[in-house]
Amino acid sequence: MKNYFNYILIVLISLVTFGCTDDLNTKPLVELSLEELLERDPDAVVGILSRLYASFALSGPDGPGSSDISDDAGESPFLRGIVNLQDFTADGMKNRWGDDGLDQLTTTSDWTSNNKFFRYLYNRAYYTIPQCNNLLNVLTSVDVTNEEAVNAEVRFLRALAYYYIIDVFGKGVLVTENEVGISTPLPEASRTELFNFVESELLAIEPALPARGEISDYYGRATNTAAQMLLSKLYMNAEVYTGTARYDDAAIYVNKVLNEGGYMLASDFRMNFSADNNTSPEIIFPLIADAVISQSFGNTTYIVNGSLSTETMSPNDFGSTEGWTGHRATSAWYGLYCGGVENSDQLTNCDDIRSQLFWIGKDLGTDPDTMEPIDLHSFNMLDYREWTDGYPSTKFRNTNFNGTSTSTSFSGTDFPLFRLADAYLMYAELAIRGAANTSNSEALNYVNLVRNRSNASSITSSQLTEDFIINERARELNLEGHRRSDLIRFNKFTGGSYIWPWKGGTVNGTSISDDYKVFPIPATALQANPNLTQNPGY
Repeated sequence: MKNYFNYILIVLISLVTFGCTDDLNTKPLVELSLEELLERDPDAVVGILSRLYASFALSGPDGPGSSDISDDAGESPFLRGIVNLQDFTADGMKNRWGDDGLDQLTTTSDWTSNNKFFRYLYNRAYYTIPQCNNLLNVLTSVDVTNEEAVNAEVRFLRALAYYYIIDVFGKGVLVTENEVGISTPLPEASRTELFNFVESELLAIEPALPARGEISDYYGRATNTAAQMLLSKLYMNAEVYTGTARYDDAAIYVNKVLNEGGYMLASDFRMNFSADNNTSPEIIFPLIADAVISQSFGNTTYIVNGSLSTETMSPNDFGSTEGWTGHRATSAWYGLYCGGVENSDQLTNCDDIRSQLFWIGKDLGTDPDTMEPIDLHSFNMLDYREWTDGYPSTKFRNTNFNGTSTSTSFSGTDFPLFRLADAYLMYAELAIRGAANTSNSEALNYVNLVRNRSNASSITSSQLTEDFIINERARELNLEGHRRSDLIRFNKFTGGSYIWPWKGGTVNGTSISDDYKVFPIPATALQANPNLTQNPGY
């Protein structure tokens, strides 16, 4: 299904061209209207759907140099924005390129409404949302196969885009299919209003989406389990988003994921992040990549190539022909494994498979004074712009887990936006927080399933605490677009209770203002819509 779905995307591009849009202009610019296309060929809805799915991973319709929006095709894709804003702003990963805007993300400091990386994600979301609205509007007047399920898929994608607006910016504009064609500025919608809309949409469509296995070759498309995962995440963060905790509701849908989804952990952690990860039984909802058909600088190519360098590594070992010398992990991530000591042996001799997915550099011999091995990369990140300060993460790679593969310049590794191990750890967190219909004994079982899969030792019930869970989420899920949100939910992102390297722009980290729990509304959005107001502190 992975290659077929992308093939349909290419066929569609020859028929329909979506125009760039924002929250004030929801009418698409098309060579052939969606209604005309579907009247001629109702089966074309599959291709139109693929175009909407692709908006989360690709930059545009004509290859990696094209863009759906009037932003840089390489820098602005949706997934790249998720990684930049969720992972580089947090503790585990840093970028060294020194780009204006990206520097401020990686040091969690000096955020302003003119930062282009905030604009990129805002624009991407408000490109996808109106395009979903356009299709929903057309579906009311044409006949297509499985119309209820198609309608549910489109609404899921719209809800997903709105979820990131809620999480990242805290407010925005609520535009639905009812506003298609309206050009006057729409009113500002609060975080709670957007939350309520996304909640109502997901509750409505969850029964209409197919279960895994009901439709063959459904990989890469939204199932009812994907909707349950998104609902669970919405409820998990409800106290942050609305001020009212909804952990009991989160447990309802996490239990559905675990008991009804039919997913199982991959036998090896690394299977989920290899080029053939479409064979993993664990991935609930991926953003699809293909090294030939759907090339992008913004899907996992950004993660794989950005974490490689010819200076200290061989990109071909990880399935790539390029190394961009960009991303490294900090000790706040790899220091969580096997004691966290400043010694490369901590990683290379640790039984936890996840600890071995960092590149410490080739052995340069032994220090004659300490008799310790000398490595190219340093444990501590004294200079975030120095490539050899910190360890590159090799968690994502463009090689097959099973069988041989050929190195390519673009990645073919899918991005696992939702996977089962996350649901296990979500359940454990909910149990610790006392959510109804959870138990500490089941939570302990789920946590140990996740740990034992990677050869990490089992823990006891006394070790199952909030601090353990936030650290285990880092060990298991870092670089998967969750970390900033997790830290905020645990009250560890702002303030000074938890400090990491380069937090607040200092080498050892410092306290930051609570204003940083949301990003500033981009200046361009404020200029386009006078009804929008800026977030406090910016």
